[in-house]
Amino acid sequence: MADPSSYRPKPGEIPDSPGVYRFRDEHRRVIYVGKAKSLRQRLANYFQDLANLHPRTRTMVTTAASVEWTVVSTEVEALQLEYSWIKEFDPRFNVKYRDDKSYPYLAVTMNEEFPRVQVMRGHKKKGVRYFGPYGHAWAIRDTVDLLLRVFPVRTCSAGVFKNAARTGRPCLLGYIGKCSAPCVGRISAEDHRELAEEFCDFMAGRTGTYLRRLERQMREAAEEMEYERAARLRDDIEALKKAMEKNAVVLADATDADLIAVAEDELEAALQIFHVRGGRVRGQRGWVTDKVEEVTTGALVEHALQQLYGEEKGDAVPKEVLVPALPEPVGPVQEWLTGRRGSNVSLRIPQRGDKKALMETVQRNAQQALALHKTKRASDLTTRSRALEEIADALDLDSAPLRIECYDISHLQGEDVVASMVVFEDGLQRKSEYRRFQIKGFEGQDDVRSMHEVITRRFKRYLADKEKTGEWVDEDGENGLKDEDGRPKKFAYPPQLVVVDGGQPQVAAAKRALDELGIDDIAVCGLAKRLEEVWLPQDDDPVVLPRTSEGLYLLQRVRDEAHRFAITYQRAKRAKRFRAGPLDDVPGLGDTRKQALIKHFGSVKKLRSATIDQIQEVPGIGRKTAETIAAAFARAAPAAPAVNTATGEIIEDEEPDTTGGSSGEPVTAGAPDERRGQER
Repeated sequence: MADPSSYRPKPGEIPDSPGVYRFRDEHRRVIYVGKAKSLRQRLANYFQDLANLHPRTRTMVTTAASVEWTVVSTEVEALQLEYSWIKEFDPRFNVKYRDDKSYPYLAVTMNEEFPRVQVMRGHKKKGVRYFGPYGHAWAIRDTVDLLLRVFPVRTCSAGVFKNAARTGRPCLLGYIGKCSAPCVGRISAEDHRELAEEFCDFMAGRTGTYLRRLERQMREAAEEMEYERAARLRDDIEALKKAMEKNAVVLADATDADLIAVAEDELEAALQIFHVRGGRVRGQRGWVTDKVEEVTTGALVEHALQQLYGEEKGDAVPKEVLVPALPEPVGPVQEWLTGRRGSNVSLRIPQRGDKKALMETVQRNAQQALALHKTKRASDLTTRSRALEEIADALDLDSAPLRIECYDISHLQGEDVVASMVVFEDGLQRKSEYRRFQIKGFEGQDDVRSMHEVITRRFKRYLADKEKTGEWVDEDGENGLKDEDGRPKKFAYPPQLVVVDGGQPQVAAAKRALDELGIDDIAVCGLAKRLEEVWLPQDDDPVVLPRTSEGLYLLQRVRDEAHRFAITYQRAKRAKRFRAGPLDDVPGLGDTRKQALIKHFGSVKKLRSATIDQIQEVPGIGRKTAETIAAAFARAAPAAPAVNTATGEIIEDEEPDTTGGSSGEPVTAGAPDERRGQER
């Protein structure tokens, strides 16, 4: 491990100008490439006290043995040089995107004398026009089959083409009219290239021109009584329309745009890109990456833009790029995109309308892609077995923990404190045994005390069930049912490992609860989210599993599932409390009109004192509904108001909005925690 001070540049040696810098290790390999508006200010951030650096940044500067830089004129040049060096050196500490699967493209080889339409995967080649990517190769073939009626471009391989030219006989497609047969001279190379260009124009979204032209030709053929030709043109039009229908219109005004969404956690990020051309989704692809450096969402977007458009020019860069967060600063990136396209490119965050709705769809795809990427490992039995063995080795367990229980505490600033228990058996979720708790022993925010209470309650039930003769009795005194495999449900089956969401304090609380109950055959550990460290009872230092460890992935999935289950319950509980009020008793009064009432009057207090005529002034509230609202408040009349005895003035204590402050917030099974730190 190198000391950064050993290779720190001398004061004043680093220029105060835009540039790109490279960190190299002791073997002269480039391990990190970055750009900066001011090289002096940026590099100074790396040579500070190691304790102040992010763990990943600290690892990078201690791995490096030297730093060098190149001065450029503008930030746009720095962006371009950074991309070139990342592509050339493939630094280990830079964000590197990789396709989450191999996507097929529809490719037209415009670099050949007779362009060919085909399915292509892998790296893009110079001189080839690409469309897509598509989810499946068969989707490309279906589209091409429809379009070959109108644009009979060559689709055969070089060997088939040469053999047809040698024998003077075209292939089957040439006989049935789905190839113009340039191999036997039915069409010149110039005319065939023009046909291929028209095919590319149609795939690029310029569809109206060809449809109008074919419709005009069809009408002319009908007027000249060439009915067979008119019927063929009619079928060509239907084929084009059918090909267009495969991609539904998602944006009006024939918009050309790319939409990029990001889903991320502490260690990884998944991106989804929708390519919209002519208002239709023409392609979709996804990337995943390890976050091997400290990086913001805006920086992830910037790296994605570099990789997406670094090799593209012209129309391949759309007029509009919609993103979830803007790079900082945004000006050089937008200028760079404009230079790649050759005309102005708008880079922005959608705020409303169809584009925002479509961005939400792309975001859901990104979240699902990240979840799928993490669970792919769990779907394989061998991988799951290896993960459990790695956990056993890391925690020094006697055997692999076939049953793991994980606990998490959730609250909103100390209110509605709840806890969750999730169960994984053989590395897979066992949702039928999930449980949730309300904290009853005290009020307020104390995660450590809450964890102690939950562990105590859960294992008291376990001990009570263990004392029985195999029959589990529930809270109502009835015999508990057994699972399909004959095991008792709920708390009767002990885990081999208890995982808590948190660090050393939470682990100590859980261990203390087990010790107080006399349980010494269940292992305990904690997974701290910030650095993904595994904490063990009575150990001052955490266990750090390798980033690529299957055991760490499994522990993360268990912890994340416990957090999701806890916060879903906490939100539902909070929403139910907020919704409780007199307005809930009014039949047919939904959340929208409740919120309109509160917005109009400002508070429930003022609404309660309003007359029926005043309530009617709210849009959407009729006479009958106003009377029902007034009657509901009359039935729920509050205590007499306080009066200032000196002045006779009534003291107004404004009531909080209890009609649905959270009612508009969806309580979904997979909702992420967007406000960790306030709500957890």
